[in-house]
Amino acid sequence: MVVDDDELLRLGLQRILESAGNITVSAVCDGADAVAQAELHRPDVALVDIQMPDLDGLSVLRGLRRLEAPPVVAMLTGFGTDGNVAEALAEGAAGFFLKDAAARELIPGVRLLAAGGSALSSRVMRSLRATPVPPVPPGQDSARAAAPAHTPLPGALTGRERDVLDLLATGMTNAQIAERLLLSRSTVKDHVSSVLAKLGASNRIQAAVLARSAG
Repeated sequence: MVVDDDELLRLGLQRILESAGNITVSAVCDGADAVAQAELHRPDVALVDIQMPDLDGLSVLRGLRRLEAPPVVAMLTGFGTDGNVAEALAEGAAGFFLKDAAARELIPGVRLLAAGGSALSSRVMRSLRATPVPPVPPGQDSARAAAPAHTPLPGALTGRERDVLDLLATGMTNAQIAERLLLSRSTVKDHVSSVLAKLGASNRIQAAVLARSAG
């Protein structure tokens, strides 16, 4: 599902995505209709513009995440400011794309999101790496905060957890990590959960940002 107030952009993104052959855009709409359309069509992935006049993207993100069967949400932006990225990640976004991202980023990114991975535009990732993310304030729920700034990474990670984190930071899914490391998917899932807990990250992208920041 593509959510944007600009009809031409919606249709353009739909055409790009469906050119892949195995991606179907089940709905295109503005922010006000997003939750209703998601309930009707049950998309696997929603691409949501972060700046819309009727209902901003962060509000749409919150509404989608409250659904019984929420889609994986990635945010779209024309500028990708750090504050927007951090706030979207804190609200549970699993990806972040610039609107002018080439099809070579957008199509693989949507596939990764649908498969349970994370996807971040290369320019957004470079921006995040260059800007320290503030630590979680005392008493604030870590799941509502941007990725804490740990550079270098905490030493509590085991060697295998570091291996998993290295691959997670490239956007690999659990299945791909399992194949690369010759582990079962359930073992990889356990390692990912442990890595997130030890880093204080609430999702895979936050962990990826920390890994990239630490080199």
